[in-house]
Amino acid sequence: MASLLRQIVAGPRQKHPEAGLDLCYVTDKIIATSGPSSTFPQRAYRNPTDALVKFLDYKHDTNWAIWEFRAEGTGYPDSEVYGRIKHYPWPDHHPPPFALVPNIVASMREWLKGPDTNPGRVVVVHCKAGKGRSGTAACSYLISEDGWTVEDALFRFTTRRMRSGFGAGVSIPSQLRWVRYVDRWTKHQKIYVERQIEVVEIQIRGLRDGVKVAVEGFVDQGRTIKSFHTFNRFERVIVDGEQQDSTRLVSPNLSASSPSLPISDSKFRSEETQRTSSGGLEAAGSAVIFHPAQPIILPTNDIRINLERRNKATYGWTMVTSVAHVWFNAFFEGQGPENHGIAATDGVFEIAWDVMDGIKGSARRGTRALDRLAVVWRVADTVGNGKPELPQIITEPKEGEPVPESKAADWKSAEHSNLAAISQDLGLRTATPVSPNVSKASSRRGSGTSPPHSEKHHLLGVKARGPSREEFVSQGDEGECHPTVTAAEQDLGIPEVKSPEPIDDSEGSTKIKDVGLGNVASVVGEMQKPCREGNSDSKLGQAKESSKDHVPGQLLKEDER
Repeated sequence: MASLLRQIVAGPRQKHPEAGLDLCYVTDKIIATSGPSSTFPQRAYRNPTDALVKFLDYKHDTNWAIWEFRAEGTGYPDSEVYGRIKHYPWPDHHPPPFALVPNIVASMREWLKGPDTNPGRVVVVHCKAGKGRSGTAACSYLISEDGWTVEDALFRFTTRRMRSGFGAGVSIPSQLRWVRYVDRWTKHQKIYVERQIEVVEIQIRGLRDGVKVAVEGFVDQGRTIKSFHTFNRFERVIVDGEQQDSTRLVSPNLSASSPSLPISDSKFRSEETQRTSSGGLEAAGSAVIFHPAQPIILPTNDIRINLERRNKATYGWTMVTSVAHVWFNAFFEGQGPENHGIAATDGVFEIAWDVMDGIKGSARRGTRALDRLAVVWRVADTVGNGKPELPQIITEPKEGEPVPESKAADWKSAEHSNLAAISQDLGLRTATPVSPNVSKASSRRGSGTSPPHSEKHHLLGVKARGPSREEFVSQGDEGECHPTVTAAEQDLGIPEVKSPEPIDDSEGSTKIKDVGLGNVASVVGEMQKPCREGNSDSKLGQAKESSKDHVPGQLLKEDER
């Protein structure tokens, strides 16, 4: 019975013919397996820890060690694998904090290729299913340490890990983006500079009603994803109606080569209606700029935009009809590797709805919530108490040097790992007191109880601006002036959003140097003198300084796109 359960849970993944366990040999040196368990009922349908250890002892004696990536906990104590285990945990269905990558690949390299290494050694990687996180780590090692191409590494992992016709081994778009980041990092001397990033604004076209937009990032060495800000309806600027013929959403204070987000083009007009699940047609949404009332500052380059669309239900319930998110890294989007570690200090990340990450690692997102979004970001000038945060230059530990390890999650917490994932799915959800302001951030009209003159009240909090960003107030039927958004925020008691405190992430960090932003070029230059000979002037000239007089929402002309 237990064997049947394991076969059902393994599903599309390859089963080792000799061991009868859910594992595979990606190469002769790398084994990928689903997370084993020592507790019931998990060991009834997953690899039992003792059975996995018995197989590894039989095949490899003492020449094996485990690399695990489960932020939810391993499901077994370290003692059951003789303490031969390295911990680099991060949450399921997400890419790793990039600062972990140098440690992961260097520690694997030291085990397999370090001084006094037995040539028969193997690395065993596992997460929960032994697919997304394990595949990201295995492919990163093959690319950075064994010289594989991105395509070859991904193809090898898929063919060895997955049954034919059951999809790719690494399939989540953000994890694939990270694998390509690793390739660029490898090709440019493996320099990574961690910086605190401010999300200036988020620009969306085709935004449907009831969409919650949140900005999130990693904390606690990557074990936890923290929500730094959720936009409400008083932080939106609607660019809609007749303005679509001539106006474009913008990239404030960016170079002419940086992309802007057009509201009116052939692609946008081709998506003016979308087929709903019931077979009807849904009108395309609004073109909207979300600008935070207070600065949104994340502790690292890793940024997640999380989307959730809700429809109003009854009796205190809401219906979640869309869930999607996307991760990107500002250092790589700012062309840091190609410029010897001197990444741009601002930029725009743009993505379409159809290529965002779906629910729990799948391609399922529910009904369309938007057509396209762009995140305008820049390096944070100050954090917390107003003092500038120093960038951190992170390099891969050299051969023979000790490699830091992350703090392990509580191994027993794996028994409850599914609880946190329940909220990120479609279906009925209990309404919360903040739902009206959050869920209606993209709605043109409010719903439910409204104050007098409700036909006009849905515009309360919408910031009206002219082409040069000047603010103005509209007039009613009798010529009276309506209050500006500032007054509306004060009257309705919108909570203040505070900047996060600096994250002390020194524990387990790789070789890190704290340097001033203006000194990054000189420090990296000392580390990479051979790379700068011949073409350093042209490369370093591409670094941009973030402007102090930046105006969010400023419009760009079409020829600047």
